[in-house]
Amino acid sequence: MFDPLAALDPLPSIRRNVIIASQDQPRSSLGSAAPPATPATSGAGSGRSSTVRPARRSLAGFTGAGYDKGRPVHIQALWLAVSGLVLTRWWCPGRVRVAILRAFGATIADNVLIRHRVRIHWPWKLTVGADTWIGEDTWILNLEPVTIGSDVCISQAVLLCTGSHDRRSPTFEFDNAPIVIEDGAWVAARATVLRGVTVGTDAVVGATALVTADVPAGTTVLAPRAGEVGR
Repeated sequence: MFDPLAALDPLPSIRRNVIIASQDQPRSSLGSAAPPATPATSGAGSGRSSTVRPARRSLAGFTGAGYDKGRPVHIQALWLAVSGLVLTRWWCPGRVRVAILRAFGATIADNVLIRHRVRIHWPWKLTVGADTWIGEDTWILNLEPVTIGSDVCISQAVLLCTGSHDRRSPTFEFDNAPIVIEDGAWVAARATVLRGVTVGTDAVVGATALVTADVPAGTTVLAPRAGEVGR
């Protein structure tokens, strides 16, 4: 039986305008732009070259400044318990998942399908429109709000990551931003959408694509495909 959440890499013929996701600027694993190469400088009077390295960051000094979890500690703890023990389990009915998420502050419209093993960091920072599907093993890491429109398909093992860090910060402070997936979009299996991105109306994000910049409405972004380079 055909599974509408099947992890298919969308073909270029789906949309006229095809953008290759790998053409984006290189990014770190959590979304910050890759640091520029460190220039080499000559040692004074020695004739030797030496490399000037920036001071190493101090993670011990991290403060999390500017990040609001949105609920007191006891609500956070209760959510983590309910999520791990009930919401993500295969035996939990879909309508119960939706009811639990709403009880914890999520805004979820009618006829939303959320499969098992879906992880949601903070439900009170999640909005989902009507008739949307969210597939197994999806991880919504919503330190900041994630808004998903109507008739959206989020396929298996997608990562929506609103979190990042400022690589220039001496204490590696947060550099978070919301994510928006607009109506009719499809984010295919194992794709990653990083913080601050908007995926436009009816856009398609191909399987395994890494998205670091906005995807215009009606366009398709694809990850590079495997190809034979020699024997």
